[in-house]
Amino acid sequence: MTHTIRKATADDAGPLAALAAVTFPLACPPSSSPSDIAAHLANTLSEAHFAGYLADPDITVLVIDADGPLTGYSLLVDRPAADPDVSSALTLVPSVEISKCYVHPDYHGLGAAAELMHVSLEAAAAAGAAGAWLGVNSQNARAIRFYEKSGFRKVGTKSFRLGSTVEHDFVLERPLL
Repeated sequence: MTHTIRKATADDAGPLAALAAVTFPLACPPSSSPSDIAAHLANTLSEAHFAGYLADPDITVLVIDADGPLTGYSLLVDRPAADPDVSSALTLVPSVEISKCYVHPDYHGLGAAAELMHVSLEAAAAAGAAGAWLGVNSQNARAIRFYEKSGFRKVGTKSFRLGSTVEHDFVLERPLL
């Protein structure tokens, strides 16, 4: 199945926040509290935050557009990693962070995530990056398998604050061809 993937526009900020409210909780460990998830959504994935991401020249947001509600998105950050645990783990520089890569659960298993990842990696390569990296919760086995199938390998660890909880993420990296 082929999916329409395009660069997001300012008009997508609200639909992106609505999609994030559905997809982000799926990436959280089962022990995550609803209040921590809600705080993260409000502090990072709100419509206002997406508007800011879309206005930032170092950030590219790609969306899967199904002629209706958005069904997936990725957010690429083209600047050096600020986290010292990440920057010390990366071996490929310059590197683009794939900060978010989510697909609505109704589209899981249909190839949408693989297509979105492929286009995201092409965009990172077009930006001149030697590699791409991402953080994934160490308990998210499904996402880890997907990223490994996409060519990523574990190069380190980092902490991730989810509301009042500190989560532990793997740092994954892959070369861009």
